[in-house]
Order: sequence, then C-alpha cells, then structure tokens
Amino acid sequence: MAHDPNPAPVQDRSLDRAGDRYARELERHLDWLDSFTSTALGVLSAASGIYTYLGVRTLLDDPGLWTTFAALAYSIAVSVGIFVFWSYMLRLLPAVRSAASRVGLLLTMALGSVAIVAMSSWLNAAALAGTAAVETHMAATVQTYQTSLERAHANAVAGQALSRDVARVRQACDLSEQEAGGTLSGFSGRGAVFRVLTQKGAELQALEDQLLAAEAPIEETFAQGNTILSRMRGTSVEPGPLEDRTVRFSEDAVQLAGLITQLRQLNPAPLVGRAAQDLADAVVLPELDGTTEATRAGQSSTITSVLSLVEQRATTLGQAATEVMALPQVDDALYTPMSAADAVIAYAGNFVPAWAGAIAIDLLPAVLVFIIMVVQAAIRSGRGEGHSDERMTVGELRAALAASDLLRQIDATPPPAPDPARREV
Repeated sequence: MAHDPNPAPVQDRSLDRAGDRYARELERHLDWLDSFTSTALGVLSAASGIYTYLGVRTLLDDPGLWTTFAALAYSIAVSVGIFVFWSYMLRLLPAVRSAASRVGLLLTMALGSVAIVAMSSWLNAAALAGTAAVETHMAATVQTYQTSLERAHANAVAGQALSRDVARVRQACDLSEQEAGGTLSGFSGRGAVFRVLTQKGAELQALEDQLLAAEAPIEETFAQGNTILSRMRGTSVEPGPLEDRTVRFSEDAVQLAGLITQLRQLNPAPLVGRAAQDLADAVVLPELDGTTEATRAGQSSTITSVLSLVEQRATTLGQAATEVMALPQVDDALYTPMSAADAVIAYAGNFVPAWAGAIAIDLLPAVLVFIIMVVQAAIRSGRGEGHSDERMTVGELRAALAASDLLRQIDATPPPAPDPARREV
C-alpha cells in the first residue's frame, strides 16, 4: 500500500480553503450591511441636527428671520460634520493595518467625539430636557428662598423673645415702691433714689413695649413671604409657556427677597444689645435731697448699689442679645434666570437619561466603527496576512469579460495589406 509522503501540505491547503470561505462569508455580510449604512448614518446625523436646531433656538431670544436662518445653518453644519466625520472613520479606521496608523486614527476619533459633544450633544440635551431643567432650577430657587425666609423669621422671633428677658430685668430693678416706703435707703419718700429707680424702670418699660410691638409686623411679613412662596411653587410646575412663567417667577422672587430683608431689619436683637449698653452707661444722677448729711450719705450708698444691680442685669441682657445675634445669618437669596441650555448643564446630574440619549445619537456610529474593525480583523485572519484580495464585483467581471472579448477580436483580425501605390512612391 502506498502512503502519502507529504500529508501536511494537504492539511494546510484544506485550512486555507476553510479560512477563505469564512472570509468570503463575512465579506458578503459586510457588502449587504454597507448598502444601507450610509442611509442610517444620514438619518442619525439629520436627527442630531434637528435637536441641535431646537437647542440653538433656546439660546437665541430674537425670533426674527435671521435668528431662524442662523440656527438652521448651524444645525445643517452639525449634521454634515457628523456625517462626514463618521464616514471617514467607518472607511479608514477598519482598513489600516499598522499599529501606529490605528492608534493615530483612534486618537483622532476620540478628539472628534469630544468636538461633537461640544458642538451638538449639549444642545440636544437642552432640546430634550431644557424645560424640565429650568423648572428644576425654579424648584431649587424656591427651596433656597424658603430656607432664607424661615431662618430670617426664626432669628426675628428669637430677637422678639428677648422681651421676656427685658421684663425680667425690669421686674428685678423695679424697687421704686420699696424706696418710697423707705425700705432701701431707710428714708421714705420720692427723693433722689426713687427718681433713679423710676428712670431705669421707664427705660426698660419702653424697650419692652418696642419688642412687643415688633411681634405683629414679624408674623405679618412671614405670612406674606409664605404666600409668595406658594405662588412661586405653582409657577414652577404649572403648564404654559416657559418664558411667561419665568417672568412671573422673577417678579415674585424680587418681592420675596425684599420681605426677607425686611424680616432681617425687624429683628430687635441689635436694639436690645444697644439698649443694654445704654442701660448701664447712661445714667442721669439727681441731686441728693437729703436734709441731713447722714441722709445724703445713705442716698449716695443706695444709688451706688442700685446702679451696680442695673449694670449686672444689663450685662445679662446684653449677653442674651449677643447670643441671638450670633445665630446663623440669612444667606442672600438671589434668583438668576437660566436658559434651557445653561440649566441642563447646571443640573446635569438630574437628567442623566437625557444626556445619555443626546450623546448616544451622536456617538453611536463609533460602535459601528469598532464592529467593522473586528470583522475586518477576522477576515484578514481567515485569509492570512499575505493573501491578496481577489474579489470582483459583477460590474468588474463584466468589464473584464468585455475586455477579453475585445482582445480576442483584435488578435483574430488579420493585419491590413500594404498599399502598392505607397510602395512605388
């Protein structure tokens, strides 16, 4: 029995044929997919251009003809740029073979993707979620104003509550009736000591009356602020044109900011602090009116003791006022209107799905680029790196057959006979 001395080459030829069949199958799939890839890329580019147009219109306030033309021109430029860029990548990146060329084109694709996001994706996100982003900005502003209003009200109430401390100090220093009966200085009547006690009692009574009178304006201002806050909440979520709602919201925000400032001014804590300082320092000493030296000495000693007591109570009252003034102060609440594009960027974390969709519609062709790269690598692997591309299209085959027929006709045609007249000449 004869044996094949070289079985390995036969096996290699079998593997080559299998790899070639595998490569041809992939090529047929690529040919079919390539028939509508450009159309799909054009649809994606056009869709991105439409949303880019809507996003640009949110940035341009003038509704005139030139504004429309400018937005339309920008969106068309974006669509053409996206289509051309990804067409280049789909054709060139899968075709290159060297590592340096592939890395260079990948870096170019990354740079182009960043440019596409910068010129289109954020505008697409503004078109998709611009209104919701502006409403989110309004809601955040309402929350900020509510915090400021409540803090201003709490500080004002704490300052107004110092009226109880003032009343306690006034009661502690109200010793005029005892002096009238002669309990303090030992001499009854309404003399110098009585007048000092009456003077400090009147100062404390006037301060207490001021604090009690501030309660009604504080509560009234707070109620007005809550009414405006309720109206602002309704404006932020109600249906209707966004521009009109933004104008009304801005007007309410300005009015509410004024009420918050008014509440800060109604806080009586600074007044109590100054009054406590004046209570200890500002004293009008009357002339001692005792008939004898012993009486005048008793009056002087009693006035000194009374002033020491008043100073102690004033220090306590001043500390209470300082504690109120040390409470966290109100942050300056300021509403800054935002366009839809700015709001989408400022509150990007709240609209991740919209951002994902806006970026995906622009960068989806990158997935197609990577798919074709993988398939082209599989085709090269199946055929081998040294295999030349022997594919021919139907048109190329027909042209080759026609050229072959023409060459055969030329070869079959005998050469023309020489002209006798030309020979004689």
